[in-house]
Amino acid sequence: MAKYHRIAVKIGSNVITRADGTLDVTRMSAIVDEVASLHKQGVEVIIISSGAVASGRSELKHLVEHSLDPLSSRQLFSAVGQAKLINRYYELFRDHGIACGQVLTTKENFATRAHYLNQKHCMEVMLDNGVIPIVNENDTVSVTELMFTDNDELSGLLASMMGTQALIILSNIDGVYDGNPSDPGSKVMLDILAEEHIDSSSFIQKGKSSLGRGGMGTKYRISQKVADEGIAVIIANGKRDHIVEQIVAGDRSVPYTVFHPSSRATSSVKKWIAHSEGFAKGRITVNRQAFEVLISDKAISLLPVGITAVEGEFEKDDIVQIVSPDGVAFAAGRIACSSDRARALIGAQGGRPLIHYDYLYIDRTRL
Repeated sequence: MAKYHRIAVKIGSNVITRADGTLDVTRMSAIVDEVASLHKQGVEVIIISSGAVASGRSELKHLVEHSLDPLSSRQLFSAVGQAKLINRYYELFRDHGIACGQVLTTKENFATRAHYLNQKHCMEVMLDNGVIPIVNENDTVSVTELMFTDNDELSGLLASMMGTQALIILSNIDGVYDGNPSDPGSKVMLDILAEEHIDSSSFIQKGKSSLGRGGMGTKYRISQKVADEGIAVIIANGKRDHIVEQIVAGDRSVPYTVFHPSSRATSSVKKWIAHSEGFAKGRITVNRQAFEVLISDKAISLLPVGITAVEGEFEKDDIVQIVSPDGVAFAAGRIACSSDRARALIGAQGGRPLIHYDYLYIDRTRL
């Protein structure tokens, strides 16, 4: 337990809601008991909890959902369900003499470094004062193109932002299986090394959970990325009693998947850039030589001579994606000039870097 000073725990909709969308208070209470126990032992815990939309839908079951468009229904159900969800957490933590606080966020709140640091400061203040942050996406104001894929994506970004030693993703299955979980011959993959970057397409089924927006494919991708940043990621069955405490204690008597963290150090700025896929302002395509150098182990900045195309409109210090000659977005970085200036510099010899190495993140899960 000494190795974990701060952890993030993501709780999926299928863990704390029943099939009809109502909150499973018994399961919520069990998880809160575990978190409260860790809290009292000095472990700082950040909770990322789904369940608001499902809970709101169950509360308004008298409405005919198909009478609303998808965006309107999400906004309505989340507004009602989030109140139910945070109130239940408040009551459960109050029984332990622990305060919790609600943090609602959107992808736009991470788009600039200033907003990113402001959110981080808010949550640091909460943790410093013994308050447990309970985070969820603010579905009442999010629109489709600016929404997180799901709370798995949000939890990865928060774990990175807050410098946790571990991210625990609680689902309704025991972890990542090497085949279809319903197949009796499939087994849980207990350990995945950060350097492995296994192609998961052969054993992870496509599809989404019955209540949430995500699936195992998203969990696997996010877990690889976060582990590559030096944070352990655990995917486990949140329906199991004492599962969080067992994970923190290193108890492997129950099955769960551990993505072991990379030993490479990643700066806080690069961690922010690493999760910028949804709010990057443009795309820069590089030639083959630049691509090969950038993915090497050398500390290399992106120079104008290495770029072949610039897409989108952006300003100095915006985040842009870097695209390989094959069209794969394999990196991102903070650009040192505007899009007009970048276009004028395509292929130019010499000059200052368009993206300095200190502000350049290579996503090795894409290679």
